[in-house]
Amino acid sequence: MTKRSLPFVGLLASSLLLTACAGSKTKTGPEMASEAMPVNNQDLYEVHEEGRIYLFDDRATYKDFLAVGETSYRKVRIGEGPKGETLVFGLTNEDKKKTSGIASIDMFDGDLSGAEDFYGEMRMEGRIYVFQSLEEMNHARIVGEVPLRYTDIAAGPNGETVVYALNGENKKKKPVELMAKFKEANQM
Repeated sequence: MTKRSLPFVGLLASSLLLTACAGSKTKTGPEMASEAMPVNNQDLYEVHEEGRIYLFDDRATYKDFLAVGETSYRKVRIGEGPKGETLVFGLTNEDKKKTSGIASIDMFDGDLSGAEDFYGEMRMEGRIYVFQSLEEMNHARIVGEVPLRYTDIAAGPNGETVVYALNGENKKKKPVELMAKFKEANQM
């Protein structure tokens, strides 16, 4: 290659790169957002049992676990719970091959916030705790209790005590809407 042909080769390479970039369709903005996978941050379910915390972002998978005591697909983190428990994330068939973008894992890790109309259930020590915010649920998982609550004795599907988490804004009100959500979710 001669010194005279070097600028020509550089010009040709630049031209090819610009053509390649102009020809590719990169989706951005609203076009990309409309094709993004829907985020499942509306609900989260937990079962604390024998040193394990089972977490589900899918109601059907959670119900299957309650019936059978096992989940077909899971991701396990040994000793990573707040008190050294093993975390078992129950997965759907669609989630089993994913390495990221699993709502239950992202919500647990703090990478995904709960939806505005969030619903959560936590089964622990023979009680069912019901939450209307992910923050309240996370706090209860760490502390092991719900400081502000409305307790409904023997109101669960199998006679369990149901504890509805309250907060500073609704601590003096009966959580009628949350109770209705619980009854609907548990077909009572």
